[in-house]
Amino acid sequence: MTYGGGWLDRAGGRRADPGWISERLADADSTVLALWRDRCLVDADGSPVRLTAADSGAVLPRADQTVFLGLDGTAAVFAVDLSARTEREAAALVGAASAVDVRTLVGRLGPADAAIQGYARGLLHWHRQQRHCGGCGAATVTTFGGHARTCAACDRLLFPRIEPAIIVLVEAPGSPDRCLLARHNGAPEGSYSTLAGFVEVGESLEDAVRREVAEEAGVVVGDVAYQGSQAWPFPAGLMVGFRATAESDRIEVDGEELLEARWFTRAELRERVAAGRPLGRVDSIDHHLLTSWLAEG
Repeated sequence: MTYGGGWLDRAGGRRADPGWISERLADADSTVLALWRDRCLVDADGSPVRLTAADSGAVLPRADQTVFLGLDGTAAVFAVDLSARTEREAAALVGAASAVDVRTLVGRLGPADAAIQGYARGLLHWHRQQRHCGGCGAATVTTFGGHARTCAACDRLLFPRIEPAIIVLVEAPGSPDRCLLARHNGAPEGSYSTLAGFVEVGESLEDAVRREVAEEAGVVVGDVAYQGSQAWPFPAGLMVGFRATAESDRIEVDGEELLEARWFTRAELRERVAAGRPLGRVDSIDHHLLTSWLAEG
């Protein structure tokens, strides 16, 4: 799936060595990805800018943050954040044409390349949000090549935050085969998707599936089966996909998160596809869950 399968070796055993990181930054084979306010800086052709070590000499001292992403073979890959500058200034600094959302590049990037761009986006976003310690409020400093921050006052070690969420395709009991889709608050008329929600403290993933479906759609589910997961660094999500079987086909939406929900047969989903209505975002696990279910019958 998109945003997964990146090929970089994250070199967890080496990135704690600042001397090794400095050597990699000076290495002629190293490359640097440039981002601005969660957006990729791209060239005139719309491809993400990748600087060589020689090109990045003037960029690194002006970057707000530099992080080590990993090794591509023996060559190091870094990412820099130029968010403190205007978009025009950041683009000029690295020879880019503009800054674009990572998600708009999905059609031109393979899953692994998209994974690395998302990885860089998520890590740099976390650094901007974690400049102070949540315990004492003092400033934090970057450590471990950008994979942690340390409080300068209380020595608290802070790691990038991941926010797990479940996403689920619910099947109706009995025949014919049907799946539950809903129109979320703010979605346009006729736009339907699977149900999803964040995992709460003290919950298992399966507990979260059952709670979210019951709270939002009024549907009680029994069996819950894991289907796969997807990195979703927008800004820090991890989507965990499931299928679940409802105990009845009764629906009672909450009217807040969901405006409406209904059961769809495979024939009805195929009609929607033929009419030009996509099955979820093409880069999302939502799309994977729906297309997988549709392909089974």
